[in-house]
Amino acid sequence: MSKRILVTAALPYANGPVHLGHLLEHTQVDVFVRAHRMLGHDTIFLCADDTHGTPVEVNARKKGITPEQLVAQSYDEHVKDFKDFHIHHDHYGSTNSDTNRRYAEKFYAAAKAAGHIFSKDVEQMYDEKEQRFLPDRFVKGTCPFCATPDQYGDSCEKCGKTYDPTQLKDPKSALSGTTPVMKSSRNLFYDLPQLAGTLEAWLERPGSLQEEVRNFGRTWLKDGLQPWGISREGPYFGFEIPGEPNKFFYVWLDAPIGYVSATDEWCSKHNRHVQDYWKADSDAEVYHFIGKDILYFHILFWPALLHDVGYRKPNAVHAHGMLTANGEKLSKSRGTFINARTYLNHLPPELFRYYLCSKFSPRVEDLDLNFDDFIG
Repeated sequence: MSKRILVTAALPYANGPVHLGHLLEHTQVDVFVRAHRMLGHDTIFLCADDTHGTPVEVNARKKGITPEQLVAQSYDEHVKDFKDFHIHHDHYGSTNSDTNRRYAEKFYAAAKAAGHIFSKDVEQMYDEKEQRFLPDRFVKGTCPFCATPDQYGDSCEKCGKTYDPTQLKDPKSALSGTTPVMKSSRNLFYDLPQLAGTLEAWLERPGSLQEEVRNFGRTWLKDGLQPWGISREGPYFGFEIPGEPNKFFYVWLDAPIGYVSATDEWCSKHNRHVQDYWKADSDAEVYHFIGKDILYFHILFWPALLHDVGYRKPNAVHAHGMLTANGEKLSKSRGTFINARTYLNHLPPELFRYYLCSKFSPRVEDLDLNFDDFIG
């Protein structure tokens, strides 16, 4: 019996080129989609660029262009690189679209109507010279864990630990170089703890997650879920929140909604309706493929948002490990960070696709690109 299946890959971020780590996931999804089509199933592969947030603004400043220009430039590069690696998306969209804005506002309104949105005052770093609040990427300082200097306000590139910008030692504004002050502002939060029961039922549903991923979810629930900050102070590259002047949706709210907006855009071109895939009682199947670094967003935040808006949750979220090179984390300084286009300038895509396919595993394990093994 033929099935109707929707498959997504995680949305590549629009502040730089596609690299071989992206190709690990997209090749995996491409093979999955091709297999289902060979079985006669009506299968579509959707994706989009993840465009909002501070890193895009930071990188655009460095290049001397606007965030919109960087997003457009990245989009063209991503589409071409995926195409040249024989990755066939049925639709490749952008979260910086009118369609995605409409759905972000719809999801937010539904969560608000469900009583899951609240506000509270929080202390944040503020640049008095630039007269703006500083999101994590606009603060640099010394890592509070390993004492490495010149680190961004969200994570340390050396030890890999994450932290709040207020934990940095000797913090400086990345915009003006001045020492920021603490200033209070009203932020919006999603009351995730209210959905603990719903999320537990989703986590325990047979086939929804790999067992090791399910165990992560169980631990998070056991430790107690925390409210999720969903707003950022302007100026911020993103969508302004309706009824909240100068407050914008945090990028991780509108990013997964890109799965739905991409579906809508594809459906509008193929005489289908988004509800055919996303309504609560749809008989279609939905599968997400993601890296292990974004589990929290996909197995907790995303199902909660879908629940509030009355959409179905995915049949399964398939997680994979990261791509390493000769056993090391991909790093530009170590020469192990390889862009897709750099590879394509020297070797045919089929070689790398075959190598990846020979290494794929159902477990959440890192996949190592061993160059001796690859050559052999």
